[in-house]
Order: sequence, then structure tokens, then C-alpha cells
Amino acid sequence: MKILLVDDDPRLRDLVRLALERAGFAVIAASDGRAALTQAAREAPDLVILDIGLPEMDGLETCRRLRAGSEVPILFLTARDDEIDRVLGFEMGADDYVTKPFSPRELVARVKAILKRTSGPVAQVLTRGGVTLDLRARLCMAQGAPLALTATEFQLLAAFMAEPDRLMTRAALVTALWGPGSQVADRTLDSHLRNLRRKLAEVGLSEVIETLHGQGMRLALAP
Repeated sequence: MKILLVDDDPRLRDLVRLALERAGFAVIAASDGRAALTQAAREAPDLVILDIGLPEMDGLETCRRLRAGSEVPILFLTARDDEIDRVLGFEMGADDYVTKPFSPRELVARVKAILKRTSGPVAQVLTRGGVTLDLRARLCMAQGAPLALTATEFQLLAAFMAEPDRLMTRAALVTALWGPGSQVADRTLDSHLRNLRRKLAEVGLSEVIETLHGQGMRLALAP
């Protein structure tokens, strides 16, 4: 699989490139946002690792422009544990983030987890209450029209639709999205849930993810 790595620090790019290549990935590198957009259009990467603190066009703006024409998974690199950056990143469509300094091994593990949950089964279609998910094609149709979801939002909706009558605990959702034993902050899951709910509401499907306090969440869509 092909990874686009975007960071203006050449030493960090070399370090991350080496770790990714040792894990079997092909790596394309860019040092700024404009070069990243050009590379993404030319190479069609399977995932983008994107530093927020880029010169001129920062990572948030680069993410916004990528999302205008692509649902490629995006993992943000942040220089500080800043909640505002994380929230903005998730709202723009990022799938995960890693705070600098980080272990290259941790970064590779995050990349593998994102790719695993976004690869999907060979062929399966889930349908419930006006929503259809084609898991092979990674397409969502809501009320008869395409609904643009990030890779993580798509996987989150798929987790609900695969077992629509089940109450999903936070732990079950984290496992479905990031794998067993993942240590993911509640606010990370909350950001993806909030974005998914907003997008569903925009097409007339408000309140379709029901929360039962102290029990979990489930899909409130009729069969």
C-alpha cells in the first residue's frame, strides 16, 4: 500500500519513511501542503500522514482541500497535545492523530489500524431505514443520494448497521474502529460520532444514533 507523508522536517520524514518501508509500505514524501495536494492527485495514496504545522498552507487547510475531492484516510501529526487542533482536524475529516514526539513503531501501528478498518470485506451491502452502505466500494447512500463520509465515519456507521438492534458500548465501538486493546480517548470517539450525526441530520436523518445513558448507543432506523 502507498502512504503519502507530509512534513517539513527532513529528519522526521526520513525516520518515518524508514519505519514505514520496513513495515512493507511504499512511501511518497512532500514537504508542504501544495506539494502534498499535487502528489495526492498524481499518486492516489491509500493513506496520508499530514503534519498540522506546515509552512504557508498548514495541515488543516491541506486536509480541507484534500477532503473536497477525496475520502482518503488522513492521520494528523501535531506538535502539541492541543484539543483545538484535534477537534478541528476531526471536523475536517481526519481519521486519527499522533502527538510529537512519537515512537515510529506507534505511528506504524496507527497506520495499520486505520488501513485495516477501512479496507472492508470483499463484498457486502448493509441497508437500514433509507441508508445503504456498500462496504466493498466504500459508498454510503442516504435517502437515495450519496453521503460523503470519512473512512472512520463510514466504519462507525457500519458498526451500528452490522448489528442495528444491539446496544453498542463505547468499548465495543472503540474495538470495532481501532481494534482490541486500543487506548483511544473518549473525546476522539465523540468527535467522530458528532460529525457522523451532523452529516446524517443534514440529509434529514436526525436522532438516528440513539444514546441510552449508562447502557450504550444503537441505531434508531427502522428496518
